[in-house]
Amino acid sequence: MDALITPLPKTWQKVRLGDIAEIKRGASPRPIENPKWFCANSNVGWVRISDISKNSRFLYKTAQKLSKKGIEKSRFVKQNSLIMSMCATIGKPIITKIDTCIHDGFVVFENPKIDLNYLYYFLCYIEKEWLESGQQGSQVNLNVDLIKNKEVFCPKDLNEQIAIANILSDVDRYLYSLDALILKKESVKKALSFELLSQRKRLKGFNQAWQKVRLGDIANYLTSNLSAEQITQQGKIKVYDVNNFIGYTDTTFISDKPYISIVKDGSVGRVRILPPKTNILSTMGALIANHKTTTEFLFYLLSNFDFKNFTSGSIIPHIYFKDYKEKTIFLPSLNEQIAIANILSDVDSEIISLKNKKRQFENIKKALNHDLMSAKIRVLKK
Repeated sequence: MDALITPLPKTWQKVRLGDIAEIKRGASPRPIENPKWFCANSNVGWVRISDISKNSRFLYKTAQKLSKKGIEKSRFVKQNSLIMSMCATIGKPIITKIDTCIHDGFVVFENPKIDLNYLYYFLCYIEKEWLESGQQGSQVNLNVDLIKNKEVFCPKDLNEQIAIANILSDVDRYLYSLDALILKKESVKKALSFELLSQRKRLKGFNQAWQKVRLGDIANYLTSNLSAEQITQQGKIKVYDVNNFIGYTDTTFISDKPYISIVKDGSVGRVRILPPKTNILSTMGALIANHKTTTEFLFYLLSNFDFKNFTSGSIIPHIYFKDYKEKTIFLPSLNEQIAIANILSDVDSEIISLKNKKRQFENIKKALNHDLMSAKIRVLKK
C-alpha cells in the first residue's frame, strides 16, 4: 500500500484491525448435513460464500436459515454488522442488513471504533493483499490473528472517515443504478426478440406472410481444424476462441464477409458475429448467411434458438449441424429481416454502452478508493 512508503498526514493514524474492532470467528453446527440445524421459516439467516454477491455492499438475504438449535451452535450476527470471508473467496467484506449467523469461514468486526462504512471500504481496498498473507494450502485461508494484526490507515477525525465513505458510497449507488438499467434493457431485449421473431408483433408497413424454411436452407456451415497450440502471436489472419481474439494463423480464413461463430462443444449454441477474413478454434463452427437472409437477422434468430433437443454427450455437450439444420423456422422478407435486426441491434448497442460505462466507473471507483485510502486525496480541509 502506498501509505506504507508515503508518510501519512498528521491527522491520520496507523492502527491494527484488532485495535479498532473485536474480531470474532464464526462457528458451524456439526454435522452440517443434519436438517435439524435449519428452518425455512426462521428470521435468522446462514451466510455462505454463495450468498455474497461480487459487487454487493449489503447482505439482504441468505439462501438458508438456521433453526433455534442451529443458531445456538453458530455465531449470531445482528443486522448492520460488518463481516468478512476468510476461506475460499478470502477478504470479501459485506455489511449485513439482516440478523444472521456466520460459520467458521467468516469473521465479524464487532464494536468498531471507526466508521463502519469507512472500515468496509478499507477492507475492499486491501482485499487482494490477503492472498499474500494467508495460510497457503490447496487454497489460501486466513486466521483471526492474521486479521487482527493487519494495519489500517484512517483519519483520526470521524467526520473525515464518514466523508470518504460517502464519496465511495455515491459511486456504488451509481454502479447499482447502472446494473438495474442493464438488467432492464436485457429484459426488454429478450421480450422484444421473442415478439418480433415469433410474429406476435409485426412492424408497421410489413404484412407479407413469412416463409417456412429449414435452418439449413438459409445458412452454410463451415468448420475449423485450428487448435489453441497452433495459434501464434503474429500472422495474417486473426483467430477467435469462444470469448475473445486470441492470436493469429497463416492458414486460411472462414469467409470474406461477416459470419456467425457457434460453440459446438461445451457451452453449446453460444453465437456471435465475427469480422470477415478471420478464423476460429475447432470447438466452434461457422454459419454463413446465404442470399435468403442477413447475417444480423440470422444471429438474432440463433440467439433465441433452443438447442436442447439437438444436444448430445453426457459429459461434454455437443451439437451437430446435421441435426439442428433441420429445424423449421419462419422467415420474413429481407427488408423486414433488416428492420427487425436494426431494432434489436439498437437495443444491443444501448446495453453495450451501459456495460462500458459501468466498467469505466468501476475503474474510477478503484482509483478513487486507492487515492482516498492512501490519503493522496483529502476530502476535508485541515
